[in-house]
Order: sequence, then structure tokens, then C-alpha cells
Amino acid sequence: MASYLIEPVDRLPFGGPDKARRYATERYQGAAGLNWYTSDPTLRFLMRRHLGADGLAWAEPRLAELGALMGGPIAERAEETDRDPPRLEKYDRWGHDVSRVVMPPSFEAARDDLVATSFIAPRFIEEARAAGVDPAPLGVAWHYLLDQADIGMACALGTGGDMVVGLSEMFAPEDVKARVRELFAAGQFSGEAAQMLTERSGGSDLGALESTATPEGDAWRLNGFKWFASNANGSAFVVLAKPEGAVDGVRGIAPFLVLRERRDGSRNGVRIRRLKDKLGTRSVASAEIEFTDAEAFLLAPSSSAPAEGQAGDGRGLARMMELTNGARLAIATMGLGCARRSLVESLCYTRTRETFGAPLRDQPLMRRKLAELIVETEAVQALVFDGYLGRPRLRLGAALVKLRAARLGVTAASDAIEIHGGNGYIEQWPVARILRDAQVNPIWEGGDNILCLDVRRAIRREGAHLPFLERLEEAAGRAPAGDDATAALVRGRVGDLRRTIERWSGLEEATAEARLYPLAQYMADVYAAALLLEQAGWERDELGTDRKALVARLYAGARLADPGPLRGIGGPAEDLERFKDLVDGALVDDRS
Repeated sequence: MASYLIEPVDRLPFGGPDKARRYATERYQGAAGLNWYTSDPTLRFLMRRHLGADGLAWAEPRLAELGALMGGPIAERAEETDRDPPRLEKYDRWGHDVSRVVMPPSFEAARDDLVATSFIAPRFIEEARAAGVDPAPLGVAWHYLLDQADIGMACALGTGGDMVVGLSEMFAPEDVKARVRELFAAGQFSGEAAQMLTERSGGSDLGALESTATPEGDAWRLNGFKWFASNANGSAFVVLAKPEGAVDGVRGIAPFLVLRERRDGSRNGVRIRRLKDKLGTRSVASAEIEFTDAEAFLLAPSSSAPAEGQAGDGRGLARMMELTNGARLAIATMGLGCARRSLVESLCYTRTRETFGAPLRDQPLMRRKLAELIVETEAVQALVFDGYLGRPRLRLGAALVKLRAARLGVTAASDAIEIHGGNGYIEQWPVARILRDAQVNPIWEGGDNILCLDVRRAIRREGAHLPFLERLEEAAGRAPAGDDATAALVRGRVGDLRRTIERWSGLEEATAEARLYPLAQYMADVYAAALLLEQAGWERDELGTDRKALVARLYAGARLADPGPLRGIGGPAEDLERFKDLVDGALVDDRS
């Protein structure tokens, strides 16, 4: 029954029940309200593959409970927090600088539920291991589901908590280690960590930063100004600064731990100048933060023979960047979450919206677009899960996966808005916020150019392309029998990619740098195609079905095949002929 009033405009002479039905509000049910685990066959497929039948039997009730939480209260509160974001309480009644970030009730309620149900909390990990279940795939699934609701919340929970804990355990004084352990006793989200790198001089050129640390016993006094610091209400920060007297450049940078409170319990010298008025991700408080004689602790080894004023071994930034790959995978998962949410909203909307006498989903051009969204989203899903769960973890993986996933989050959200038409451009519909949120993913943890430079570094300094190519050959070699043409295409492109990297390595320096972007895109294309073939082989062997083979074939055809002079226009139309298979394997929505 409709909850809105029937007005005279609903009874115009050229109107009628058939036309009114097309815009009846109650018919339009999007992703919110679905169980995001049970409605997602692709996630269930991956959990079966990575956990096995016995492990899935243990995990499935927990996954279903989590799916209901994410698709219900967490998704609803995300919209509330977007409308009522954090605010800064700068001064108390006597004018003292308290720099307190006040979070809305919707955020606090969501955070409490998420910490209580975290699949990466120590108690859950212990419970899973006691049952003989690998907790790692479940941790990825937890992130993937949350990121469909609110990537800002995923950041606000403390992206970088593992970095804070890991570096503190290695280098902080014993009493500080104990304090960090206390903060993060309930897992890496409980302490709300943050990384503070960016200054007014720029985010990518870290060598130009100006924040300065001065030694004071076994601690340091840190002064500086960070221009874009997310999770400003956190309790533990990793801050990049230059020890006084150090060289002015990348070699002079060192990471420092700054806690909200000093050792003696007093407030540390951390001042919030203002919160950023951002395009999206409003559930995470991002701010300009000033450090004024803040107590800090060096997160790098002391050098036995340091240069004048130098602290550490000159590898502080490099060591921190090594740990950044985990954060890049987290951002990639955010991009995937935005893409998946955009896809689900689009599938729900086009099933209901009627145009030219039929549901929008039945129009051939719309089917082409939806099929493309399904295939591209599942390709990135394969990349993200392999980035986390592949063993050994590929050095090149994080940069390539983030490059592709972060960008897909933006383009998929843009497509979803177009699919919704003018409605999609209105904030009362969810896809507008998804696009606003998704746009930050290509920026966080390094933009496309920075990722490409990391690809160059990994190839030239570490030979990381060799194990990467081996992984691609291994994955393509597990293709299912019966689709020899797709398997041959992908294996051929692995060989082509090997020759491409060799040719690129011989280019003049400026040209080689300019060609990094198409090289990285080529690497991501072949990586995803090989992984989809590997999934298809497993599906054929274990389940006896061939949907992933269809997805792999469509993806390889679009990304790797030579379209020829007719641009593929005369080729097979499997995206239309097997559209039902694609949709049924992407979303289960049994709501009337």
C-alpha cells in the first residue's frame, strides 16, 4: 500500500493506473534492505572457493548475519551520517583549544555494530582458527560488504591500524608499546588510527614536507602542519616529519608515532584547525592538523653512525611505504564496493523502471551496459581477492589492483547515475552519494601516476615482474577445458606482456615514464583475465557450471582481443544471448 497521498495531478485525463504504476514509489527497492551476502552469488562463490565446503558451512551463518547488518542498519545509517556529518568543537567554554570532533549518533551506532561484528578482530580470528577455518577470506568479505555501504566508515574505523601496531612493536619505547596494545586490544579498528603525510606543499612530493622533529630524551617534539588528514578524531597517528638537521629530501624523512595523549596523561599538542568540507566520504572526519611541540616517538631504528641531526637509517619512508601496500588493497576494496553497490542499484532500478512498454532491463542497449558492468565488476573482484589471498603476495599486485579498482568505482557509479536518469542525479537516490564517495579512491594512497611509478620501482629494483608473470601463466594454465580459444588468447597475451615489459625496459627514460600508464593498464588487463580463467576452471571442476567461463570470455574479448576492422560489431552477442545467466549469477533479489 502506498504511503503517499493520491493528489489531483495523479488523476489527469491522460493518466491512469497503468501509467501511475510506473512511478509508484513503493515499487522501487534498491540495494538497501537486501541481505548483501545471500543476494550476492559472486561472493558466495568466492567463499566456497577459498573456504571449502566445510569451512563455508561454519562461516555461512555468520556471513548471512553480517549481510543483513550491512544491507540494513549500516546502509541506512550511512545515509544519515552523510546528511549529518561530523563537526568540530574547537574551544571549550573558557576558550581552551579542545579540538574535539563530535561524531553524529548514526556514526557511533554504526561503529559500535561494526567493531562488535568485525571479522578481523582477534576474538573472531581465534574462533575461526579453532574451527579449522582460514579467517583471511572472511576478513576480505567483511571489508567488501562494508564498502558497499560506506567507504568513509571503512576509513574512519582506522585504515592503517596494522601499520601503527606493527611499527610501534618494532621501534617504540616499552611503555608506549603497552599503551598502543591497550588502544588496539579489540583489533586494529578499536584504536582508530590514521596516517598523516600530506602537507600544503603537496601530497605526492613527500620530500618537500616541512614538519620537523626535535629529539627530547627517548621522545621527540614534533611541529608541523598536515593539510589533509583523515580520521582526525583518531587516537594514534603515524606522522611523517624530518628530524631537525636532517637532509632536506626523501632520505631525511622518518615516521613518528603521535598519540592523542602524552605519557603523563595530558593532552598532546595536536590541534585541529578545521574540518574539510569534502565532496564525499563525510562519515570520516578529514581535517587540517597542526602539531605544536607534540610528543612523538621515532618509528625507525636509530642509526649507529647517523649524519648530523639524522635519525634512523634513512629508510623510514621506504619502510612505511612497504606497509602501504596493505592500505592500497583496502582502497581497492573500497573501489570494488562502490562498483558492486552501483551494479546492484542499477539491476534493481532497471528491473522496475518501465520504458517504451517494457522494463528498462529488457532493452538491448541497457542489457549491453548491464552486462559490461557485471563483467568488469567481477574482474575487479577477482583482482582484489587475489591481491589479498594470493600466495605469495605479489609485489606488483597492490598497485595494479588499486589502479583498476579505484577507477572502476568511479565509472560504475557514473554509469549507475546515467542508468537512473535524472533521478540518479538527486541526493534522495543512493547513487549520487556513491559517486561522491568513489571519487576519492583514485586519490587515497596514491593517484594513478604514483601507482605507475611504484610499478616502475618494483620492476627495476626488485624484478617483481618475473613472479607476476609466473602467476599469470599459472592462472591461465588452470582454464577450463572446452574454451580453448579464450585460454589461448590469454596465454598469448601473457607472452606478449613479457615482451612488452622487455621492450619498455629499453626505452629512453622520459619515454619509459610516459609509457608507464598504458603498460600498467595492460598488466591489469591480462592479470584479471587470467584470474577469471582460473576461477572458471575451478567452477567447472567443483560445481560443473560454466558461468565464470562466460565472464572470462566476455572480459578477454573486450580487453585483450583484436577487434579487427569491423571493431567486433559482427561478432557473437553472448552478452545478450546469455544475459539471464549473467544477471542470475550477479544478484538474487526475490522481493516482489
